[in-house]
Amino acid sequence: MRAPLSLKAYAAATGLLEPFAPLLLKRRLKRGKEDRYRLDERRGIASFERPAGPLVWLHGASVGESLSHLPLVERFVRERSDLAVLVTSGTVTSAQLMARRLPAGVIHQYAPVDTPQAAKRFVGHWRPDLAVFIESEIWPNLLFAARAVDARLALMSGRLSEKSMTGWGRLPGAARALFRLFDAVTVQDTRTGDWIRAHGGKVIGELDLKRLAEPLPVEPEALAALRAAAGVRPVLVAASTHEGEEEIVADVAAGLSPKPLLVVVPRHPERGAAVAEMLTGRGWTVTRRAAGEPLTPEVEAYVADTLGELGLFYRLADAVVVGGSLVEGMTGHNPLEPARLGKAVVSGAHTASFAAAYADLLKQGAVLVAHDAAELERALAALIAEPRLARALGERARAAAAGETEAFDAAWEALNALLPAP
Repeated sequence: MRAPLSLKAYAAATGLLEPFAPLLLKRRLKRGKEDRYRLDERRGIASFERPAGPLVWLHGASVGESLSHLPLVERFVRERSDLAVLVTSGTVTSAQLMARRLPAGVIHQYAPVDTPQAAKRFVGHWRPDLAVFIESEIWPNLLFAARAVDARLALMSGRLSEKSMTGWGRLPGAARALFRLFDAVTVQDTRTGDWIRAHGGKVIGELDLKRLAEPLPVEPEALAALRAAAGVRPVLVAASTHEGEEEIVADVAAGLSPKPLLVVVPRHPERGAAVAEMLTGRGWTVTRRAAGEPLTPEVEAYVADTLGELGLFYRLADAVVVGGSLVEGMTGHNPLEPARLGKAVVSGAHTASFAAAYADLLKQGAVLVAHDAAELERALAALIAEPRLARALGERARAAAAGETEAFDAAWEALNALLPAP
């Protein structure tokens, strides 16, 4: 397929920038955003040999997208043993989580930067038979490189924000050229589906992969130990929080009766020490999990600055505040993870990245949304003071978070049809 002028210009511009990619990656490394030992992967240089036979490649940008496509990965492993499975992501945190969660034999690589040569090196080495991109991962050089080696392409759980639609709307030729590359598209919402269809995409249905995940894992012994330490206190978990949000939750929690044990799980664990310092300055007695400091009956706030343990802390909770939603400019994190465990979920109003999930939860009365600190205080005060209200909200959340089994089966069949027969 011939690329329009705008995409040719994009390829030319990224090609000119390519010699500077190592410098950019080193700067990101200094900020903790790259893996020192795997920088070459970001330039499309593989760390493993390609296995023989057909290969399916699945790509999700970060933690949420990577976790959401695990049901697809697991189904490929279970039902297509003839395939090699490659998973890519773009962040250090997602790579660490994938190391824990991917089935045995599945290969993980960092996604290459979207420059022409990096894309060609990556695709030329792995030669995927099918490439599956998750949500809004539309990278022109990678897509055209994959198509150049005759890979079939799919976009699963497609999601376009209003801003993205406006941006693509300024380049309609580029949008049509890119979305027509996909052999199959599923979308999270009707608006995205209509837009992609209007630009030539083959939309086959609606599917939000985040609604299919199994409940987050837990180690029973660790949960029992934390429950014993928490005692009879109600537990309030502030999950996936960002700077500015911990202060809001801490100030609200300080005034609740009974005063809960506050567990803060920062989105970026490296912020744990700063979060603990902030809480101490506000009068809380604090310990940090990453520092090996225990949760004891005397501890009032516990900073859970580790990776891969949200399943543990959600199960400990009586109420959960989902972060990434309380401060202007944020777009939310996944409310379905605590909902799937039957927990009472409270969120701020900034949830654009999970609009469809929140719409479903709200429709069924399964989430409380606070537009400011006063509303957050009223919501949490009711849930902490009346455990029956929290349990009822949690059960509605569990029902609302039930998986979309039929839509998933249809999407799986469509992907399987794009692969060589076993």
